Amino acid sequence: MSAHANTLTPARPGSAFSPWTVRGALALDALVTGGNGLAYLAFSGPLGELLGAGRTTVVDIGLLLLGYALAVGALAARRRPPVFGVRAVIDLNLAWVVLSLVAMELWLEPTTAGFVWIPAQAGAVALFAVLQYTALRRRAREQG
Repeated sequence: MSAHANTLTPARPGSAFSPWTVRGALALDALVTGGNGLAYLAFSGPLGELLGAGRTTVVDIGLLLLGYALAVGALAARRRPPVFGVRAVIDLNLAWVVLSLVAMELWLEPTTAGFVWIPAQAGAVALFAVLQYTALRRRAREQG
């Protein structure tokens, strides 16, 4: 058994995309956000109606999410994502959480499904920020 058997950080280089690493937390964010963006674009009419956000709003959000996912994915693809870039992703994720909840109350007229979905997706984005922050701190501790 290796000395690393009881740690959350993978010992093998092939497991760099574990969600417990910076790259893995970024990759998970990019994958889920990109999937969400594609779903919003592909099903903008039905989702806009279901959530009470309107087709145009869902298309706009889908495009934004897709672009963001590509940028986060590019950062995750780097062998060692820079701290500044990772912190920017964390900050943008936290801003998304706040704006989602504010938009739900001030600008959107969500249906019951929207009142469930919007906070749920905000919670998932908050979880990405926590995973990324934790992984970044772990990486800094391991360096020195």
